[in-house]
Amino acid sequence: MPLAPRARRVLSLTLAVVAGTVMAAEHAAFFARRETGYLQTRDGVALRYSVLLPSGPGPFPAILNYSGYDPGAIGGAAYLSDDTAMSVNLDATLVEHGYAVVGVNARGTGCSEGVFDFLGPAYGLDGHDAVEFMAGQPWSDGHVGMANWSWAGMSQLATASTRPPHLTAIAPGMTLGDIRLDSWAPGGVPAPAFVAGWWQYLHSRWASVEASAQAEQDHRCLTQLQQNRTSAEDHTLSDIIIRHPLRDAYIEERHLAARTHRINVPVLSMTAYQDEAVTSREGHYHDTLDPEQLWRVQTNGGHDLYESRRFRSILVDFFDHFLKGTPNGFETRPHREIWLESTASGHGHERQESIAPRAVLASASGSFAVGSHALYLDSHGRLIEHAADAKGTDEFRYPRPGPTVNADDDGETDRWGRLPDGWREGSVAYTSAPLEEPWLAIDGGSVDVWVALEATTDADLEVTLTELRPEGQEMYVQRGWLRLSNRALDTTRSTALRPVPLDLPDAQKAMTPGVPAMVRVELPKFAHPFRKGSRIRLWIGTPSQTGGYGFAPYSADGTVRIQHDAEHPSRLLLGLTDSGIVPAQRPVCGSVLRQPCRPDPLATSAHSPIAPKVRP
Repeated sequence: MPLAPRARRVLSLTLAVVAGTVMAAEHAAFFARRETGYLQTRDGVALRYSVLLPSGPGPFPAILNYSGYDPGAIGGAAYLSDDTAMSVNLDATLVEHGYAVVGVNARGTGCSEGVFDFLGPAYGLDGHDAVEFMAGQPWSDGHVGMANWSWAGMSQLATASTRPPHLTAIAPGMTLGDIRLDSWAPGGVPAPAFVAGWWQYLHSRWASVEASAQAEQDHRCLTQLQQNRTSAEDHTLSDIIIRHPLRDAYIEERHLAARTHRINVPVLSMTAYQDEAVTSREGHYHDTLDPEQLWRVQTNGGHDLYESRRFRSILVDFFDHFLKGTPNGFETRPHREIWLESTASGHGHERQESIAPRAVLASASGSFAVGSHALYLDSHGRLIEHAADAKGTDEFRYPRPGPTVNADDDGETDRWGRLPDGWREGSVAYTSAPLEEPWLAIDGGSVDVWVALEATTDADLEVTLTELRPEGQEMYVQRGWLRLSNRALDTTRSTALRPVPLDLPDAQKAMTPGVPAMVRVELPKFAHPFRKGSRIRLWIGTPSQTGGYGFAPYSADGTVRIQHDAEHPSRLLLGLTDSGIVPAQRPVCGSVLRQPCRPDPLATSAHSPIAPKVRP
């Protein structure tokens, strides 16, 4: 589900093509031969495909890119002009290494027949049929892998869960495992802005399909494309969210992580912790896989970092080992890598490809020893070590959204938004003492707070974790959200460090005004080194735009009280590990991907916070 960084640029390119402008090629044809056509699914629907073949007689192992964007048109005129949802350079690398790269458009998208149904029940079955079709072609050696990220990553989970006989390995990145809690309503808070913008982006991808089809005078494709544009309007994601505001059978049919336990092939996964398009939750589908068959790369940063050249090298080794049988020792490499404080340079694809971590944590088994560490909310805006010492109650006015984070359209500018009017009355903040030793936090966390409402029966909370550096700069780390009526937990999946909402209609329960309730807000997966001398800060307020996530919070005015005393201990719980060394030198503020800095907004001097409104 690639978002706006590319969308604005691609849309302008597409409009130029549709207007009749012939674009100069940005990429030379890197493939020896291209084949296009239609494959038949088990129910007779014809899906458009395009194959990019390496030089040589073959047959070749094949890599499938399957989504609803423009994969069925790869190799066409628009694609070679870099007007595509994914990465031409990635495809070129795979072809160079002897893989046939195959793009298939999902039913009802691009030039494929059928009715558009985002992640519907037929999606994985169609992927199954595409894999088996590829395995039987003359240019194929019968070994099929799947690659790419976003929608093309979700297709891998959907397809592999159906266990196609010839699917050999998959490499999904930046996926939605649970469309509702990962994207459409994180924590139960409706987030309609992303899907509205995404629908426009989807049509820009079909405009690139049209440009290539016009250049090729492919009338069948052009006719089907027009039909799809019309029929898809009855199935927009915005309509779906309106029709299915809570989890129901329709939503559960599209819950990919509920089926990923069926995946029985090796998996190489890529995750970005501050992903502006799908968050880093991914439905926690990794927990359902065989750890011996799972390799993970995780990093700070945004949605398109699957393009990383560093990751691409791992990807090629993965496919070489499992599709070609190359004895390159991949099976002995660490099952999990965490890239810390990754940076990048340049613009566009180069920015994504150039990512470089300042340090790497590696685990041969895929797991790290992680212990939980609690900091308790206290009066005067403090985070303290001992629950017994906590006292007081804070309050803020609701709903008054705070500053945005990473919400710029260009997708390359990581920054905090301005402080809106009333921000001080609309949030509370808690700050620890300076750390006496470094902390290395990984795997997310939980904000467990006692909350009471005045004058309303529901509200949406946003929690923001930051690092307050000694020079007075505040660095963004992670955000999480919860609708208070969605506070009931799935006790079979929740842990001390990871609260998972039950998220069922019958579990929704209004708050009773004036009566405190314990709620747990998930801080999605992240990894961050907090250095000696830094302070940890937690903000609590009303949801505000974060990346592509624009929220529609519960809008009744009221007051939110946060209680923190011996009877109502409220805390921030972080997962800490000593499995790695924190680099001694702090990164330059603004250099760490998707973790922007700002001057401490609470400071009257460099280190003097203003206390929130407190009730004794």
